[in-house]
Amino acid sequence: MFLFFQDSGDKTEEPTPHRLREARKKGQVFKSMELNSAINILGVMSLFFVFSAVAFQGIEEVFNLFLGNLLALPLTLGNAQTVLWEGVTRYFTIMAPIFAVALLLGVVSNVVQVGFLVSTEQMAPKLNRLNPLEGLKKIASKKALFEMVKALLKIGIISTVAFLYIRSRMDDLMLLINQTAAASLQAFWNIMTILGILVGVVFLFLAFMDYIYQRYEHKVSLKMSRKEIKDEFKHMEGDPLIRSKIKEKQRALAKERMMQEVPAADVVITNPTEIAVALVYDEGNDSAPRLVAKGVEVLAQRIREIAVEHDIAIVENPSVAQMLWKKTEIGDEIPIELYQVVAEIMAMVYRMREKKSYI
Repeated sequence: MFLFFQDSGDKTEEPTPHRLREARKKGQVFKSMELNSAINILGVMSLFFVFSAVAFQGIEEVFNLFLGNLLALPLTLGNAQTVLWEGVTRYFTIMAPIFAVALLLGVVSNVVQVGFLVSTEQMAPKLNRLNPLEGLKKIASKKALFEMVKALLKIGIISTVAFLYIRSRMDDLMLLINQTAAASLQAFWNIMTILGILVGVVFLFLAFMDYIYQRYEHKVSLKMSRKEIKDEFKHMEGDPLIRSKIKEKQRALAKERMMQEVPAADVVITNPTEIAVALVYDEGNDSAPRLVAKGVEVLAQRIREIAVEHDIAIVENPSVAQMLWKKTEIGDEIPIELYQVVAEIMAMVYRMREKKSYI
């Protein structure tokens, strides 16, 4: 089997998630049609086996209707139409559950392999499909040769299994010569149903092997060269929409981390409503107070709300708040020129805490 795997050449790298997504959008997914057929055969034959008595009785009634009633009645167009309509109705009554199960199994087997996927890419007209040379290349390709060998092996294995089973039941079949037509037909029906299930099990095993191959072949077909990976990365980095989404995500994460630092702040300085900055001072580790959060308008309002929730002092000082907003980034210590005024604010906050602790 592996002799027929396509040579990927310089495409030695695993496909990127973006490559896999694009291939799926185009309908390039791996699935085994053999697995669909095997599940259908096994499911339908199992249904025949479970409901064999009911199905056989229904088919017997159809035969009696056509071979009995039709000959017993006067040969008129009306009688023929009546018998024909009744026969067709009974036939579809018997076969409707089988058709429904076959359809359901076909849908389920496809969804299990591929998932829910709607793609019109493969149905779009392509002029190269009308090119005879392209058709000849496909006929003479390694994949076509593999499919031919696979079909021959499948036919050979299934034929061998069917032959061995029928040979093992040959004595039973020979005994049907002296049986009534109904008994012979019932016995033949049972033998063929069991044969169908046996063939379905063998076919399922072959389909599973084909599924493994199809998955491997699909993975190989999507492999990329290092140049393709670099080009894809450059393309994605150069996409303004992707860049904006990345930056938006980064801003959201930074904002979330910043808000998580506010409850640990010592003081929030406001402007009073447009700007809010939160400072923290760890005497053992910091040489000066650090800015842990800052925001304007809605974000500033949220910082104030968190400060109120955690009983953090809020001090209105527009000039200091504005300077800290402009000159200090998150995590940085305050500028030297603000040491004095911020020290006074922090001292006032500490005095307020001491008074509260005594109350």
